[in-house]
Amino acid sequence: MKALQAIIRRTGGPEVIEWVEVDLPPPGPGEVVMTNEAVGVNFIDTYHRTGLYPAPLPSGLGMEAAGRVLAVGPNVALKEGDRVATFGPERGAYSTTRVVRAEHLLPVPGDVPSEIVAAALLKGCTAEFLAERCGKVTAGMNVLVHAAAGGVGLILVQWLKAIGTRVIGTVSTEAKAALAREAGADEIIRYDHEPVAERVRTLTGGKGCEVVFDGVGADTWEASLDSAARRGLIVSYGNASGPVVGVALGVLAQKGSLRATRPTLFDYYSEPGERDAGIQRLWDMIRGGKVRVTVGLRYPLDEAAEAHRALEARQTTGSVLLLP
Repeated sequence: MKALQAIIRRTGGPEVIEWVEVDLPPPGPGEVVMTNEAVGVNFIDTYHRTGLYPAPLPSGLGMEAAGRVLAVGPNVALKEGDRVATFGPERGAYSTTRVVRAEHLLPVPGDVPSEIVAAALLKGCTAEFLAERCGKVTAGMNVLVHAAAGGVGLILVQWLKAIGTRVIGTVSTEAKAALAREAGADEIIRYDHEPVAERVRTLTGGKGCEVVFDGVGADTWEASLDSAARRGLIVSYGNASGPVVGVALGVLAQKGSLRATRPTLFDYYSEPGERDAGIQRLWDMIRGGKVRVTVGLRYPLDEAAEAHRALEARQTTGSVLLLP
């Protein structure tokens, strides 16, 4: 069976993404042949491509995809035709078809379309663990969400509103502000027009936010420190503008005995029970109408480089998909 797959032989810009046609081997013990119907594009893909998150080369690219089982190897409970999805940790989702470890595949509910699955799975599970298990957000809190109109941001804003928090979102354009408001953000800060922390203090009567969710990184770290309430928590979960470096613990004391964490999805989804509960929570939020998934852009599979350029230029809102 032939398949089209993306590989990177070196790290760098979007131009390092190559497409190769390969002959797939039959699935071995514990393996499945999966054909993709929709592939999610995420910032973590750009981190692997640039080398910010080192990976052995040559390497596949992409973590998130939804599709169907074409064939199964020995010792696999799945069967041909089953709807499945994955968000890693294996890379290689940028493909028409590939061999995947069955343990990394998740069953997909029959009432959730593949495009929604690929648009929501990684970002939605990220929102779940950030809000409920890492941030431990509760009703009545003031919460700051940077990049509130991004892929994770739009889902996170809706999730936080479902919990009952007051959400303050930062965005860079009026179009993104409209999307964040539609998602439920109570207040919007145009970070290109006004100082974020100063505005947060005004909106919270000088108190600041009990939790700050920062997926941007270097460009927003100082604003996150200055926006957090006394004994507040900063959850730095992404590096869209580059990694946060040179963090001095004494600054956390100076800013009000703050706490800071740098969590990853896989540490919160490492145990099967936690993983299954988190994913079920996501499907329940989508089915219940508390989370609506926005697909901002769709590209043909082999235009992944263009998708990366748009993502890194912050030209996207909601989720970005590649369609085989």
